[in-house]
Amino acid sequence: MNFKKTLVAAIAGIALTAGTVACSATRTQKSAGEQVDDSVVTANVKAALIADPVTKARQIDVEVRRGKVQLNGFVDSAAEKSQATTVATGVSGVMEVQNNLAVNTATATAGEVIDDSILTAKVKAKLIESSDTKAHEINVETKLGVVHLSGFVDSANAKAKASELARSVSGVKDVKNEISVKTS
Repeated sequence: MNFKKTLVAAIAGIALTAGTVACSATRTQKSAGEQVDDSVVTANVKAALIADPVTKARQIDVEVRRGKVQLNGFVDSAAEKSQATTVATGVSGVMEVQNNLAVNTATATAGEVIDDSILTAKVKAKLIESSDTKAHEINVETKLGVVHLSGFVDSANAKAKASELARSVSGVKDVKNEISVKTS
């Protein structure tokens, strides 16, 4: 009987150790717990932005990695940009806020909006084609020919390559690279 209990305890210990190792995060990967935590923080920041009367949440993309929040996109005023930081900072689980929001000072015509959509699609296609970038890690938004890149990537090389690829698309006037390199 004691042998069976010892054997069961040993197997359980090995399984627990293996499970812990399998779920531990590497420098560029998140553990299952971190993934859930970041998803909850993302949802809470988005909900807070929606509830806020100053911010237009549909204009703001929220990315979270290990409690670091990126606010990306184009907003209508400096007050909205500032308020977005205040709102995000007040959410439980937020460790840091990186506000990459650009204040949109010009209004786009219907043709420019369509052109921006086409540029965004072309940049995304270039990112997908490249073996140096993981397109799913990079957000692309375009306003009046200016491409805004954001998200979290594994290396400085991937960040630089994303800029290079975006600049290579005909019609792109400028590239704002707000991509963060993942750290441990």
